[in-house]
Amino acid sequence: MLYFLYSFFDINLFQYISVRAGFSFFIALSITLFAIPRFIAWAQRTSSHQPINEDAPDSHQAKSSTPTMGGIVFIGATIVASLFSMKLFDIYSLIGLFILLTFSWIGFKDDIAKIRKNQNSAGLSPRQKLFFQIFYSALSMIALCLFAEFNTDLYLPFVKNPILDMTYASIPFWIFILVATSNAVNLTDGLDGLATVPSLFSLTTLIALVYITGHTGMSSYLLLPNFPVGEVVIIAAALSGALVGFLWFNSHPAEIFMGDSGSLAIGAFIAYMAIISKSEILLILIGLIFVIETVSVILQVGSYKLRKKRVFLMAPIHHHFEMKNWAENKIIVRFWIIAMLSNILALISLKIR
Repeated sequence: MLYFLYSFFDINLFQYISVRAGFSFFIALSITLFAIPRFIAWAQRTSSHQPINEDAPDSHQAKSSTPTMGGIVFIGATIVASLFSMKLFDIYSLIGLFILLTFSWIGFKDDIAKIRKNQNSAGLSPRQKLFFQIFYSALSMIALCLFAEFNTDLYLPFVKNPILDMTYASIPFWIFILVATSNAVNLTDGLDGLATVPSLFSLTTLIALVYITGHTGMSSYLLLPNFPVGEVVIIAAALSGALVGFLWFNSHPAEIFMGDSGSLAIGAFIAYMAIISKSEILLILIGLIFVIETVSVILQVGSYKLRKKRVFLMAPIHHHFEMKNWAENKIIVRFWIIAMLSNILALISLKIR
């Protein structure tokens, strides 16, 4: 809509990505702040509460009446704000919206399954979830190569030129990044606001990277690759605004959880932004908290299977600190600080090439 005003009525202000990104941020924020209280009221009337996993610390049982599936609200707000603000037929943006929609749908199916099973928090089987994640990731990445004719070079942080052309290996590599990041954010979503703020930090860094990648002058100056991906910034700004609105209610003590419908979509979209900005390897630093949480689970499971011993008191690692009697709010804020610092380092890397 806003770009339509520029194209047909010569309202020059709306040609700028930065202006339309600002509008999308506040539109998504407003929609989320308006919709979440009503969604909470509906969820409480219909008992749409996520059962607490029996393996979680005992203190989590107090959260058993907290509504879930907040993700469908802020993802919906993101899509509405994006459609209002972006170029409607930009291929990179359309793929980004497709990823948000499909991964949120996977999460929604899982959330609904958990709710309908009452006190069983299993949801979809791991195979079902993984199948859908791989399937939609493959569709997205094939579209990226076929319709956007996207470059398949692999870049490393601090290196000016690509180290190799991945050619056909790029698609399975990107699928792995999408699925791994999606599940990593999902694992992190275990305490009030724990996944929300690190996601905001990651999105902020990636907004800068994608904007620079899409800007000929800036990318040339910073020796970064240049592709016409700038419109995706508008979706990222909308998602950031929606997450800020969601955090208003998700901060400790949470009035609502995002559920898999939110965490899977956030992770997949963060991965997509890293892919189109050629920051796949830098994503390790951008999403450091998500990496730490995932590695903690891998270490715990691997150690128990091989040695019958646990590395942590409980995994993911935020539960380990809960078992050590750290206050929940202290764990959350300290993880936020780590996420902030890692993203500052990621931004510093832009100038060191």
